[in-house]
Amino acid sequence: MKNTDFDYKRIAQGYKNRPFLHRQVIEQFQRDTGIQHFQSGLDIGCGAGLSTKALKAICTNVIGTDISPEMIRVAREVCAQEQNVTYLVSSAENLSLENVRADIVTAAGAIQWIDRDQFLPKLHPLMKAGGYLLIYDFAISDTMTGNPAYTDWWHGQYLEKFPKPYRNETVWTNDDVKPYGFHMERQLKLVIKHMFDLASFIDFMMIQSNVNAKLETGALLEAAAHDWFQNTLSPIFHNQEQCLVFKGYSWYLRA
Repeated sequence: MKNTDFDYKRIAQGYKNRPFLHRQVIEQFQRDTGIQHFQSGLDIGCGAGLSTKALKAICTNVIGTDISPEMIRVAREVCAQEQNVTYLVSSAENLSLENVRADIVTAAGAIQWIDRDQFLPKLHPLMKAGGYLLIYDFAISDTMTGNPAYTDWWHGQYLEKFPKPYRNETVWTNDDVKPYGFHMERQLKLVIKHMFDLASFIDFMMIQSNVNAKLETGALLEAAAHDWFQNTLSPIFHNQEQCLVFKGYSWYLRA
């Protein structure tokens, strides 16, 4: 999928209702760095605004950017109660911001869609010397606590019906970012748990890129996909909330 594939009302609204796990990543960053607050923040590829909301909790002022006008519209709804949050439509590779010197920049679930060699040279002048670039992502995994039937479903049914689309999952190294004035300070693996009931989990899965790829091409109707999840997952959830495991990463870079 390309970035423009995210510019759909259904997907943007679905992203707005995703679990707000971004806050846990930000809190981990605070513990690791010992820094509790920043003056100026910039959120790249902000999507529906959950990552911007998490960043605003530790910043006085925040700017969120995304290539999708529909995502920006929804992000403004998500952060409607927040003060000193500004949004603008822009690709990461063509940032054009005047009088911006960010203390911290976040990019949550964004770099797989971004051209690193165009992005980092544009970003560096927008950051204060020593400022942090926090790159992170997390995704639902094949693990449900205490329920191996879910793992079997994931590999034997879900990925068979909804194969994972290609995305650039290259792990950046210090050698990759050093030519652009950055230093890779730390790279962490993330494991985050979240409780879902069946209905909320199906809603969540309906906006996964695997599923979007089928729906957007017309290979499968939305109602049919929803029914498939309902039928195959009901025996696994047993009318109870279940603990799902998200896995991901968090990278701390300094300008």
